[in-house]
Amino acid sequence: MIKKIKKNRRKEVYALGQHIRMSAHKARRVIDQIRGRSYEETLMILELMPYRACYPIFKLVYSAAANASHNMGLNEADSVISKAEVNESTTMKRLKPQARGRSYPIKRPTCHITIALKDISLDEENQNFIWLKKHGWMYRDKYTGRVRTEKYSSGVVWVKK
Repeated sequence: MIKKIKKNRRKEVYALGQHIRMSAHKARRVIDQIRGRSYEETLMILELMPYRACYPIFKLVYSAAANASHNMGLNEADSVISKAEVNESTTMKRLKPQARGRSYPIKRPTCHITIALKDISLDEENQNFIWLKKHGWMYRDKYTGRVRTEKYSSGVVWVKK
């Protein structure tokens, strides 16, 4: 089941897939690759990745883009995946019959996937940063949280021996 939710106050459009029949861990492996990317780049990545989790995530991204264009009149080409998260859901429990009247429990995990698209054409102050980040000139340091311009400058001259 796919639920579609929109929020107007932040100019973000959501698509929520509930009770998707796969492990949350396997879905997170794909979600981590698409978080923060543009809509078109996300669709290319999801089409080419060899995982089974790609198809329901592809459907959710496509659904969120359809929500953005239909409900709010936004352009898909200007959209970025602003939030993508996977939460564990209920576990379906089944019993498999075994020999001598015994049974073996089978646990089938499900998950909830949320995809949020944000229109970057509405953020005029972030346009320069997004362009520089897209072309690899700027990045956010994961330890300090500061924005740095050169990825490989540590202040030390390395000499190859």
